[in-house]
Amino acid sequence: MSIAFTFPGQGSQAVGMGKDLADAFPEARAVFQEVDDALGDKLSQLMWDGPEDQLTLTANAQPALMAVSLSAIRAMEAQGFDLASKVAYVAGHSLGEYSALAAAGTFSIADTARLLRIRGNAMQAAVPVGEGAMAAIIGLEQDVVEAACAEAGQGSACQIANDNGGGQLVISGAKPAVEHAARICTEKGAKRALMLQVSAPFHSSLMAPAADAMREALAKVQKNAPKVPVVANVVVSPLSDPDEIAARLVEQVTGRVRWRETIEWFAANGVTTLYEIGSGKVLSGLARRIDKSLATANVGTAAEVEAALAALK
Repeated sequence: MSIAFTFPGQGSQAVGMGKDLADAFPEARAVFQEVDDALGDKLSQLMWDGPEDQLTLTANAQPALMAVSLSAIRAMEAQGFDLASKVAYVAGHSLGEYSALAAAGTFSIADTARLLRIRGNAMQAAVPVGEGAMAAIIGLEQDVVEAACAEAGQGSACQIANDNGGGQLVISGAKPAVEHAARICTEKGAKRALMLQVSAPFHSSLMAPAADAMREALAKVQKNAPKVPVVANVVVSPLSDPDEIAARLVEQVTGRVRWRETIEWFAANGVTTLYEIGSGKVLSGLARRIDKSLATANVGTAAEVEAALAALK
């Protein structure tokens, strides 16, 4: 049996996340304190008490989701769990790739929190509010959606941002082009073409200023080889070289999150069980739609930490 740990991305946040872990494990509490100290604000209080609209802001949601994931990892490690000997690969969905890398020791928790705050702010600042958009396209083949983006774009940014699997693709770019592409997809037979309530056109070429900001930020932090190979979003292959990891994280800002291919890669390379580490169950649901042969489990509460430790002995 081969294990992979996956780490959720934006959209999995919820007020109250991580509080159960902090109450149960001093090591988890220490992670939340470390993130608060690194950012110079009380992110943990926002996570546990809200308000939700503030937690949902990109600059808060990104480090907050990482904090929950890493608090679960530290709680497991405090009880003897060893990532390097138990887990074959790690991967994360978009910002979750940073959580995966922190879990594998490439970045410190404090540096990861600061990187994600920079990333969130830079993504938000890259495009004026209202000029970008994203839409979920359900039930169309990838080549049809790519053709719709090309037809609608005509010089404007419009591209597939996320290939989430299970027939779900997310497109991103300039608002008029995305809206046009969504209409084309509906005409081509999409089951749904839903405009998303997001604050910026993530994973599109319009995020180029944010990619530049991340290149600069990543150049300044200590980077270690991960204890476990990370399967990177943009190349769907396991990486261990710190400089290549950083380069792919820069590409990820404007590039496609190839999550369907990531899960398929796991299944083709001997992984039988996926553990989703952190808030929510989004990735477990996607995995089941992509490959029903993969077993899934979640580790986001104290009870789930104990269950995972028992299963991974």
